[in-house]
Amino acid sequence: MPAMLEHTNLTVSNPDTTAAWMCDLFGWHIRWAGNAMEVGRTVHVGTDKHYLALYTQDAATKGHESSYATIGGLNHIAIVTDDLEGIEAAARARGFRVGQHHDYEPGRRFYFHDADNIEFEVVQYD
Repeated sequence: MPAMLEHTNLTVSNPDTTAAWMCDLFGWHIRWAGNAMEVGRTVHVGTDKHYLALYTQDAATKGHESSYATIGGLNHIAIVTDDLEGIEAAARARGFRVGQHHDYEPGRRFYFHDADNIEFEVVQYD
């Protein structure tokens, strides 16, 4: 069996708030939440097989560098859906900054930035 990606750990401003909008937009659920290293808090949100670990601590600060120009930067997280328009409408309703739209093989996609300026790609394979 080939290796598979289980989770990615992201530092966010408020893991509970981020998990709530992810549950709403993506239909995910909270798998676990609790205290974490460095007097922090983590919420695991996703599906039964894959999830994002959303982490914060009191000393966390916002970065100002471009992830695309920083070695080791996280450029975006891609989410697959069968309701591209519905997720875009929900992202706009939450006030997220919706950007580029593309339609090329193998699917249609759009990008948005959340309140922590993390970029998400949402793709629908037709």
